[in-house]
Amino acid sequence: MRTIPGALREAAERWPDHAAIVDGDTTLTFAQLHERVRRVAAGFGLEDGDRVCLWAPNSWRWEVAALAVTYAGGVLVPLNTRYTGHEVVDVVSRTNPRLIVIEDGFLGRTQSSELADAATEAGLVLPSVLVTSQLPDAEPVAFPEVAAADLADILFTSGTTGRSKGAMTAHGQSVEAARIWGELGEVTSDDRYLVVNPFFHSFGYKAGILVSLLYGATLYPQAVFDVNAAIDTIERDRITVLPGAPTIFNALLEQDRSTRDLSSLRFAVTGAAMVPVALVERMQSELSFDLVLTAFGMTECVMGAMGRRGDPPELVAGTTGRVVPGMEMRVDAPTGEDGELLFRGPLVMLGYLDDPIATAEAIDADGWLHTGDVARVDPEGNLKITDRLKDMYVAGGFNVYPAEIEQVIARLDGVVESAVVGLPDERLGEVGRAYVVRRAGAEITEEDVIAHCKERLANFKIPRSVRFVDVLPRNLAGKVLKTQLRSGGGL
Repeated sequence: MRTIPGALREAAERWPDHAAIVDGDTTLTFAQLHERVRRVAAGFGLEDGDRVCLWAPNSWRWEVAALAVTYAGGVLVPLNTRYTGHEVVDVVSRTNPRLIVIEDGFLGRTQSSELADAATEAGLVLPSVLVTSQLPDAEPVAFPEVAAADLADILFTSGTTGRSKGAMTAHGQSVEAARIWGELGEVTSDDRYLVVNPFFHSFGYKAGILVSLLYGATLYPQAVFDVNAAIDTIERDRITVLPGAPTIFNALLEQDRSTRDLSSLRFAVTGAAMVPVALVERMQSELSFDLVLTAFGMTECVMGAMGRRGDPPELVAGTTGRVVPGMEMRVDAPTGEDGELLFRGPLVMLGYLDDPIATAEAIDADGWLHTGDVARVDPEGNLKITDRLKDMYVAGGFNVYPAEIEQVIARLDGVVESAVVGLPDERLGEVGRAYVVRRAGAEITEEDVIAHCKERLANFKIPRSVRFVDVLPRNLAGKVLKTQLRSGGGL
C-alpha cells in the first residue's frame, strides 16, 4: 500500500503541468501543489506524529494544509465546518494538537472568537492557531519517511453514547480506499471533478482529494453547495464527475436547464439516503450521466460496497452494490434475510482514539466491524440497507446521532428527558424531531429548545421540530420506542 505523501510525489512526477485544483482565480498544477505542500509542511514545524486540527471549508488552501500535515509526518484531524466552538474544543481537548488551522469568517461567523470563548469556558489552553490565509512559506527540509501502516488521520464521528469518537486510519488504508473508488468510477486525468462533498468528510477528502492524486483528475471545490454556481461551473469547466447526496441531484433537476449545457457530466456516486429509482433514471436521461453508482461506506470503513458499471437503475437505487475488492462482507442472517451488516479487511479503521472499549465493541475478536446497520444480501451479493440498529439518521448527507442531541437538550433547564428521531424530508432525506418531557410548571417552548441546540450543535444536527409529551413510549425493558415515535403512534 502507498502513502499520502508518496501519492502526491507520484502525481507531481506523472502530471507536472496538469491542473490539480481550480478554485476561483487560483489554479495549481500537480507540480505546483507538490511544491506548495512541501513549503507549508516545512513552515508548520511539526515533529513526527504531531496532530493538526483543520477547521475550514473546501478550498485549495484546505488541500494544501491537509497534505502538508501528512507530508511532514503529522496526523490530520479534520473538523466539521458546522461545528460550534464548543464542539471543536471537545475534539481539541481529546487530540492535543500541535496546531489548529482555521478559516475565519466562513458563513458569516467569527471562528477564532468562537474557539477562544469556548476554550476559556472549558478552561482549555489552546495551542497555536493559524488562519488559512496565512499558511507558512518556508524552504523545504528533509521530511520523515512515512510508512503505509502509520497513522494518517483521525476523523471524528458522533456515537450512540452522545459523544463523538475519533476513527483512526493509516496511510495505506486511506490511499487504497481512494484507489478502489477511482477504479470503479473509471476516473482518469481527463476528468474534471466538482467537489461538493466537504473535505472534512471522508467522501470529500478520500474520495475527492486522494482520488485526484491517484488518477490525475482536476478538482473544483465548492465551499457551500449553491445550485446555480454548480451549474455555472459544470457548464463553463465541462465538469465530468459529481458525487453527492441525492439532494444535490434533486436540486439540479429542479432548475431550469433549457438554455444550459450539462452534457459533460459522466459519473456520479450517490447514497447517504434512500435513492428513488426515478432519480437514477432522471440523472441518466436529463443530466447525461453515463455511470451512476451507489456505495456504502462509513468513517470506520470508507469503502465497503459499491455498484459497478452495467447495474440497472433498479439495482442502483435499491442496493449499495457489492463488496469492494479486498474486503469481506457478511450479514448475520441467512441469504435474503435481515441481519446486522459486518465488514472485515484492510480498509477497516485501526480503532477509536483512546477508547479501547468502544473499539472492542465495534471490531470483534475475529476482525469484523459491526456497522450497526440492518441489511440483507441477495444471491448475487448486492447489499441492501433496510434499517439501523443505531438511532442514526441522515440529514442532507450528514450522519446525525440522536443521543448527542438528547444530551444537549438535557442541559436545558426544565427538561426531564427527550428523544430525537429522524423523519422523512423531501429535500434533505431526513430531519430531526425532538420529543421532550417538561418538568411540572416549566414553560419551555419549541423555540427555546431549538435556540438552545443552535448554541451547542452544528446546524444539520438541530431538530426541525419539537413536540412536548407527558411521557415517552417505552418497552417492558424501559427502552424508548423510537419506531413508535417515528410513526407518530401511541402519543
